[in-house]
Amino acid sequence: MPKATGNSAPKAISNIPLAETILSVLLQRIYDGVLAPGAHINEAMIAEEFKVSRGPVREAMRRLQGLQLITRAPYLKARVVELTQEEARELFEMRLALEGVACRLAAERMTAEEIQELVHELEQDRQRTLVGNNELAGKPSTDAPKVFDFHERIVRGSRNGRIIDALCGDLYHLLRIYRRRSGMVAERKSQAYAEHWQILRAIKARDGELAESLMRSHVGRAAEHLFTTDLPHLTGDVGDSRPA
Repeated sequence: MPKATGNSAPKAISNIPLAETILSVLLQRIYDGVLAPGAHINEAMIAEEFKVSRGPVREAMRRLQGLQLITRAPYLKARVVELTQEEARELFEMRLALEGVACRLAAERMTAEEIQELVHELEQDRQRTLVGNNELAGKPSTDAPKVFDFHERIVRGSRNGRIIDALCGDLYHLLRIYRRRSGMVAERKSQAYAEHWQILRAIKARDGELAESLMRSHVGRAAEHLFTTDLPHLTGDVGDSRPA
């Protein structure tokens, strides 16, 4: 899937279907909050923006609906999905359970080389955040920002196919949106980074029990932050999300 940022429509790439290009741009706008939860998506305006017929736009919209990122009812415009209190709670409860187990398994099953690579990439991601995505070590870059997903790496490191399918399959995009929303505030970003390092140290020490406990606390804090600051109407505990 091609990467795209910002609001501008990219030029179609010859070997990439138009629907794929449009899907990539709309996904990025949803990730970035440009298309916020509940926002309408106007197919006619998108077709005009990309200078294409409605066919590729409809295909991109169909795929977004399959990824559970938009909802649409007969005779109504499509909307970016907006989770209810119960739906958001269920999403984080699932993360709490599955990511905790995945983290324990990762501590047992990741190779030393994979762990060291993850250490290196986590530090690189921190540096990109500090100096800016377009200027690393003082050298301007025209490349698209590198995407590093700590949680996805841990889940894949579990070597459990069913957990990977659950968290890195179609539901991944919805999980990513709400994870991103929970970390939008600078204070939470700093806390999350420190928590990632604690988790990674436990994995490196092959302490699966501690790694699972730290991951569950990490996800619980993210949920609490989301419900009390970004989404104040989503209040209350999420499972055992409050760390002891």
